[in-house]
Amino acid sequence: MQQTLAEALDILKQQHLKITKQRRALLEYLLAHQDHYHEVTLVDDHMRQLFPGMSHNTIYRNLKEFEDAGMVEQRVQGGQGEVKYQCDFAHIHHHHFICENCGRVQELETCPMDSFQAQLPGCKIDTHRFEIYGLCAACNRKLAKQPS
Repeated sequence: MQQTLAEALDILKQQHLKITKQRRALLEYLLAHQDHYHEVTLVDDHMRQLFPGMSHNTIYRNLKEFEDAGMVEQRVQGGQGEVKYQCDFAHIHHHHFICENCGRVQELETCPMDSFQAQLPGCKIDTHRFEIYGLCAACNRKLAKQPS
């Protein structure tokens, strides 16, 4: 589901976070790329190009505040921090399929934890993260059309 800037600004207001031009620009960037994870360093570079005086700490603090507000998802991939705008506010707990070719992220509708819990009798699972990697339908079609 594609979110809008107005919805994002409403969340900032609900969280009692001031709407600054920097936060607005950060949200616009994340919203424009909400179907992909982006390296935090690239987000930082983009923001520092727009606002040369903006510190790294301010950018990272804003991303953390957005995460705490449930607006962004963060992960570490290959030792690199990555961030994307939350894809589904109705289902904060969800998982992803990530295309290894184009990087597109698709939300998975079900959680596989029930089957894992059954395999771990007596254990208490505190948290989990589940991602599936492969080729999205569009990339798979493109690859299938390429001559061998």
